[in-house]
Parts: sequence; structure tokens; C-alpha cells
Amino acid sequence: MGHGSGFGKTILFNEHFVVYGIPGVVSAIELTASAEVRRTEKGINIKDERKGAIGYTQKKLTQQKDSISRILKALGLEPELASLEILLGGELPGFSGIGASAASSVAIVRAIVDEYNLGLSKERINGVAYEAEKAYAGNPSGIDNTAATYGGLIWFRKSVIGRSNTIEKLSLRKPVEIIIGNTGIVADTKAMVEGVAARKKRNPVKFDQLFRQAEDLAFKARINLIDFNLRKVGVLMNENHQLLQEINVSCEELDYLVNLAREKGAYGAKLTGGGGGGCMVALTPGKKLQEEIATTMKNEGFQVLKTRIGI
Repeated sequence: MGHGSGFGKTILFNEHFVVYGIPGVVSAIELTASAEVRRTEKGINIKDERKGAIGYTQKKLTQQKDSISRILKALGLEPELASLEILLGGELPGFSGIGASAASSVAIVRAIVDEYNLGLSKERINGVAYEAEKAYAGNPSGIDNTAATYGGLIWFRKSVIGRSNTIEKLSLRKPVEIIIGNTGIVADTKAMVEGVAARKKRNPVKFDQLFRQAEDLAFKARINLIDFNLRKVGVLMNENHQLLQEINVSCEELDYLVNLAREKGAYGAKLTGGGGGGCMVALTPGKKLQEEIATTMKNEGFQVLKTRIGI
């Protein structure tokens, strides 16, 4: 039996913008997805024991099957001939926006590699997981699977001219507490990515300006993360959320949770992931502030994760 795991993540800066080569910052979180794989003679059988939002597993099932087929093809295994029993678990819940699909894809790739004794590098595992992500996102940036594969805090820039993506590990002075609030809406990442592309095509002048702002913001965020100026990082997160609102990927529920976190003292808050539902992230240094904001959200009926970035 083969075993594998993949990190969950939160995008701190520039989801959607990264698809077009704008830099982004992503951090793995302390929760991981796990996979066990064994060869059988009964086709592909998936047992998903992850906890999460109601309906997440069912709504993602078709995409999940497609992703596994893509994994097998990328590994040189014939999907039509492969018979595998796949068990998904781990502490990472099936929420939209925290890289659940990428984490499970990386976990499955690693488990298949282990089962078949393929001995692949992290770089190759990341590449195969990227192929799997196409089933969920259509035209993914690669930021989710990169965080799921490597962990840590990452400066990421997608190559748009055929070269290798820029993947650079960043370091914080110490891990920082955050909360991730779940709207409970299962988002369709592929539809959100396609929507941005369509709006960008219709209004290139507006979007070009927004994209330039997002790029400038990313470099400011990088400097302030390295300098550990968390107050400024929070301000920049707020600005990034506004840019994401302007490209129409937020929603009423996300904006409500973002505003709630800010009102209760978060240094900054924004949507995280594909938007249109899913999750938001708030910068809440210190366990006391983290707990206060998490409790407020829970009391209003939202699911909340308490974790850290820069681990």
C-alpha cells in the first residue's frame, strides 16, 4: 500500500492575478490531506473520509475522477487499465479556498508513486499535481499544488513564456496565527477563473490597471513579510481584497466575514482561494486575538479553522 500527504494552504496575496504572471504569496497551513493507495482488480474506487462543508465531496466528485485520470496519464500509467483503491483522509477539511483539491492531488500522487515505487522528485510530483489541478481549475496558476507539495511560505510567479515558474521560499521570524472562515458555499474554481478571463477580455484597460496595482502590492507585501511588519501586511491584505472585489470574485458572504474580522481587531482580512464562496483569511497574531475572532465567527454559525502561517 502506498501512502502520501499534501499541505493545505492559504493565499495571502493575489489569487487570480497569479494566473497571468503576477507574483503571489502563499503559505502552507498546519493541516494536511492524506491518501492511501493500493492496487486492486476492480477499477478506480475512491473513498473520501475528509470532513468538510456539506456537499463538497459530492460536488467535486466528477472533477476528482478527472484529476485522477490526469495523474495516471502524467505518470505514464494507463487510466483504462489501472485499478486502484484510493482512501482520502487527513485533518484538512474539504473546504473551498484552502487548497483541498491540490492537497489531495499531491497526496494521491505521492501515494501512487509510493505504491509503484517510482521514486519521483518533489519537482516532478508538483508537475503531476499541476496536471491534476486542471480538472478543478481549468487554467490553474500552479500556486495551490506548489504550496501543497513544498509547504512553507512561498513567493510564486507563474511563467507566461514557457520557462519554469518562480518558486522561492520566504521566512518569517516566527509563525503567525491566522483564522480561516468558511462561508459554507462550495465554489467552482474553474468557473471563477473563466469569469475573470472573460471580464478581462471585455475591459482590458481597467483590468490592466488593476493588475499593475496587484503586482506593486505583491512586492510591498514581500518586503513587509520579511521585515515582519505585520500591521502593514494586514493593510496590504485589505487592499488586496479590494482589488479582488473589483475583478468580481468576492461575494456577500465573504465580504461579511472579512468585515467582521476587521471589526473585531484582525490586522487584515481578505478572501482566499478562488472566491465566489469558499473561505476568507484573517491575520490574527497571538492566540488571544485569534481565539476572540474565531469565537465570534463560530457564534454566528460559521465554520472556522485556527492555524498559522510561516510554519
